Amino acid sequence: MRLFFKNTAVGTALLLMTAGTVWAQADAKSMYLDKCATCHGQDGMGKTAMGKKLKVVDVKTSSAKTSAADMEKVVANGNGHDMDAFGKDLSSDQIKAIVSYYRGLAK
Repeated sequence: MRLFFKNTAVGTALLLMTAGTVWAQADAKSMYLDKCATCHGQDGMGKTAMGKKLKVVDVKTSSAKTSAADMEKVVANGNGHDMDAFGKDLSSDQIKAIVSYYRGLAK
């Protein structure tokens, strides 16, 4: 009987950890779509009207040339007049999640 409860507890813990990851990914996607997709596009290619106007670099190029840490700084602090700073609106964990989601679009 103890073995059943022990395995059930382990299974439940794994299920909750997996669900947490799925929820975090969904949250990062929704934040990206809300804050970033207007310029960077839903697919990260930057082919939106605003993206073309601002000459946004596509996700494959930017991910190859820019580290995740540097991208996080840009999201937090903005990029001149072209990109707003989100450091006051988003936590550092949220910014990391958005950058991770964005970089994942390159694959």
